[in-house]
Amino acid sequence: MLLDSNIIIYAAQPQREGLRQFIAEHGPAVSLVSYVETLGYHRLNGAERQFLVTFFEAAEILPISRAVAEQAISLRQVRRMSLGDALIAGTALVHKRPLVTHNSQDFDWISDLAIIDPIASLE
Repeated sequence: MLLDSNIIIYAAQPQREGLRQFIAEHGPAVSLVSYVETLGYHRLNGAERQFLVTFFEAAEILPISRAVAEQAISLRQVRRMSLGDALIAGTALVHKRPLVTHNSQDFDWISDLAIIDPIASLE
């Protein structure tokens, strides 16, 4: 599994224990993009930052390789999407991992990409 940034952010919310359990059971990876997006947010408080630091210490962080960049380019040539989403989807495709996201509509057009929305199934 590859976690989208929004899943990491949701998991930091105290009321999302079920989501944290789901993540813990699946030993997910994250894109370097999600690492930068979430830890780089300028309004993190101390507790949020500590949760994210601890989370990323335990997670496998996948790099933005040339293959990931090429896949992201191909995706952006087909349809308008943010650079972050293209790199995250490219990472999932290159590493052959399903993408765990609550924004499935941003990715559901990518036929080779398996999508999991644990928040929809937990609610």
